[in-house]
Amino acid sequence: MQWNLLVIEDDKALSDGIRLALQDAQHRIVQAETLHAGKCCLEKMIETSGRGEQERIDLVILDLNLPDGNGLELLQWIRERLALPVIILTANDLEIDIVTGLESGADDYITKPFSLMVLRARVRARLRNMQGARPMENGQEQSIQIGPFSFAFDKMEYRKNGENLVLSRTEQKLLRILVENRGKTIPKERLLDQIWADGGEFVEDNALFVAIKRLREKLEDRSSSPEYIKNVYGIGYMWQETDRDSSEDRTWSGSGS
Repeated sequence: MQWNLLVIEDDKALSDGIRLALQDAQHRIVQAETLHAGKCCLEKMIETSGRGEQERIDLVILDLNLPDGNGLELLQWIRERLALPVIILTANDLEIDIVTGLESGADDYITKPFSLMVLRARVRARLRNMQGARPMENGQEQSIQIGPFSFAFDKMEYRKNGENLVLSRTEQKLLRILVENRGKTIPKERLLDQIWADGGEFVEDNALFVAIKRLREKLEDRSSSPEYIKNVYGIGYMWQETDRDSSEDRTWSGSGS
């Protein structure tokens, strides 16, 4: 499988250096020098989804200081539409910059100057995490029905009582881990490692607490106590099965390949 990486960096020499460091038989590099050009690449991918390998983007390397704006604007746009891993690569090295980038939905944050070997290792780690992420059966990708919910992780479609739910990248990853391990307590350390891998040194328990709180607000009825996402005190969290989930059904969507 060939991975397509989008590098959004206005320093052409640096962008070319990243391309030379990452591009090989398994990695194809697409370059953009502005927010507008990067967004156009992603919009083309959305428009041509499923038509071919050339338009697909698997990972974004994003500079923040670009000629036509702040990369965080594009990061927000990506998080509202796509479940793509995004690695921020920037000269903004203050602690508040790093925290803001990660809390805005970045999967990793690398400050300049940096090692191309480290960047390559972190990119490959991200891509390894993506391999095998989509459960398959008979060549078809799985969606899950639980009570009032319908979760199609492969299509990034989430519904409650037939109404669409808009989830951030972090919320999608958190939800998937909880749902695929429902009935089991997931330790906080495991959630932190799996959701914020490679950026763990900047992430504390409070980030997980905030992510859980926001996910609950979108899934649970606010007038009642938490029904699905349970806090197991001192250990972690779990998706607890309820009586109305006993009739849980699984459906299969997507075309075989």
